[in-house]
Amino acid sequence: MKIINFDTQKRGEKPANFSPFRERIHQIVFESDTPEGKLFDVVLLVMIFGSIVLLMLETVPSLQAKWGSTFHTLDWVVTIFFTIEYLVRLYCVYKPMKYATSFYGVIDIASILPAYLDFLFPGARSLMVVRSLRLMRLFRIFKMDIFLNQGNQLMLALRQSREKIFVFMFFVLLMVCIFGSIMYVVEHHANPDFSSIPTSIYWAIVTITTVGYGDISPVTGAGKFFASLIMIMGYAVIAVPTGIVTSSMVQLQRRNSAQHCQNCNKEGHDADAAYCKYCGTSLRK
Repeated sequence: MKIINFDTQKRGEKPANFSPFRERIHQIVFESDTPEGKLFDVVLLVMIFGSIVLLMLETVPSLQAKWGSTFHTLDWVVTIFFTIEYLVRLYCVYKPMKYATSFYGVIDIASILPAYLDFLFPGARSLMVVRSLRLMRLFRIFKMDIFLNQGNQLMLALRQSREKIFVFMFFVLLMVCIFGSIMYVVEHHANPDFSSIPTSIYWAIVTITTVGYGDISPVTGAGKFFASLIMIMGYAVIAVPTGIVTSSMVQLQRRNSAQHCQNCNKEGHDADAAYCKYCGTSLRK
């Protein structure tokens, strides 16, 4: 699963009614190689940052009481701007539905809907914090390819490890159910906090993940001893998923050899590469 190129439309076959004006709009909106495109991207980023800050300020009671109407007006200005921007993006691509269902397309519509849903579900406006995900366009705008490549490696490592992680989490779920039930048997007669098995399972989850809220704690000697064992096991619960993902990332990195190009002095070629991917020089000794 890749996280790049979602915002770069594969133009495909041009529709017969696609005008040069729409081509020009696409160049400005989706590309940042022109002065107009860079200006559009900068304005977009400023609006995204502004909308996030505005959303945070609206939750401060003292500021809301004094500037509430101003915040509300500015919020709708930003929302209308994003709505128009989203419609323009759909207008200037060859396949609007393909963009609408892409990664960035889903984020774009998700950043707009809460403002309109607020009419039906009061309080939904707070979900507009999802607009912060639109800042991922920073990587594309400023050509941060190295961060995108690292992100792709992480996503691929997680994808390759999902079966192992699922099996591990399944056994963790069984463990907390068993531990919670045992703690209920040990504690519920002397400790009203362990009033039921579900409550005891909640305690087991909080304990085995080393969160330790402290709202529920054992009071009997047997309960404290058993809780100590669970706390120690909690470190393994944290370490195992990390080790699984790390192992996958190491395997991905090993696919790239350490072959060094004598011409351009660069490394990072594929293990079966015969020629340098940067300058074309032969890598065979």
